[in-house]
Amino acid sequence: MKVGHVRPTLRSVIGRGHLILALVAVTLASVSMTLLGVLALRVYAEHNLHLIARSINYTVEAAVVFNDSAAATESLSLIASTEEVARAEVFSANGKLLAQWIRPETGMLSRVELELAHALLEQPISQPILHQGRNIGSIQLTGHGGSLLRFLLSGLAGILICTALSAWVALHLARRLLRGITGPLQSLADVAHAARSERDFDRRVPPARIAELDSLGSDFNALLGEMEAWQSHLQSENETLAHQAYHDSLTGLPNRAFFEGRLVRALRSASKVNERVAVLFLDSDRFKDINDNFGHAAGDAVLVAVADRVRAQLREGDLVARLGGDEFAILLAPLHKIEDAQRIADKIIASMDLPIAVPGDAQVFTSLSIGIALYPDHGATPGDLLNAADAAMYQVKRLASGGQQTAEPDPPIVNVHHRS
Repeated sequence: MKVGHVRPTLRSVIGRGHLILALVAVTLASVSMTLLGVLALRVYAEHNLHLIARSINYTVEAAVVFNDSAAATESLSLIASTEEVARAEVFSANGKLLAQWIRPETGMLSRVELELAHALLEQPISQPILHQGRNIGSIQLTGHGGSLLRFLLSGLAGILICTALSAWVALHLARRLLRGITGPLQSLADVAHAARSERDFDRRVPPARIAELDSLGSDFNALLGEMEAWQSHLQSENETLAHQAYHDSLTGLPNRAFFEGRLVRALRSASKVNERVAVLFLDSDRFKDINDNFGHAAGDAVLVAVADRVRAQLREGDLVARLGGDEFAILLAPLHKIEDAQRIADKIIASMDLPIAVPGDAQVFTSLSIGIALYPDHGATPGDLLNAADAAMYQVKRLASGGQQTAEPDPPIVNVHHRS
């Protein structure tokens, strides 16, 4: 920051603006010039109303999203009470009035100002409130004629005392002043619009010549920085929650909901290209005995070890999930022949030969009983395939643990294969 450089204050700028407006009023020496000035003021007032509506829109957006009438009323009053607004209303998407602010009348002069605004200014404006591209409500604003009345009175006085030359000079200076005020405001509105509609939080408001507008832009830039960090944090939290919703916290494997969703998509794809899909249902043998004899911590260690060993035997693209307890399921897609599924099942069973270390410096052994079901041989839906594989797995348990079995379509003849 340069030493000794002081930006002009908004009060000093507005003070000079009053003088400029008085000089501009000199050009209203005739009725035609007076009407032209009123029309220009009408356009300016409408533009100002739109700017105020944008500010209110940004401020009450969160309150409308959460249908918080009290917060919407507070935010609306905070802005409308400092602007040239006679009436401001916020509606929800279904037309319900959430917040309302009406400027109190302070006497005859206030009523004259309102009548003047209604006669000369545009009708009340309405602006939608958008959140993530969706219309969630609207804002309706009615302008207030206070500034307009003061402008006309000063203009009439100026017509009597000023010359045409001073009117031309005053108009030229007023335009420069208008650019100095509306330029930064337009930049702020563009950045706010990009942040609201496009979620573009990387843009920043450039520095302004007027101290108050420059401070507003700096605060708004700081807010954008916080929103950018907040959005990044929310995305990270959402990814974490999404992972937790579809994965088992102990083994890190997908859960039943994730598995069934993948199975639905795999069956849909297989039906289009006439491919086969295999579902393997796994159950850990002697798991209850391990839990009873060594404790739940040992049982958890066994489940983690089983999950790691099973995952290591699968092909890239295959899926293993923990369905619950000591039950696991595997999706093999695509499957070229049944022998591929049986070979993978044998590798998984063989991986259980090594002991598993559990808390307390102990080691335990476990084995897996595996049932195999094929699409479309044993079912066309996820439920049918899981039930068929589950039934085949229990057939293994009834005959001898630590083996695999492939289900057969009706009649229920099964091929049983056990490790020697």
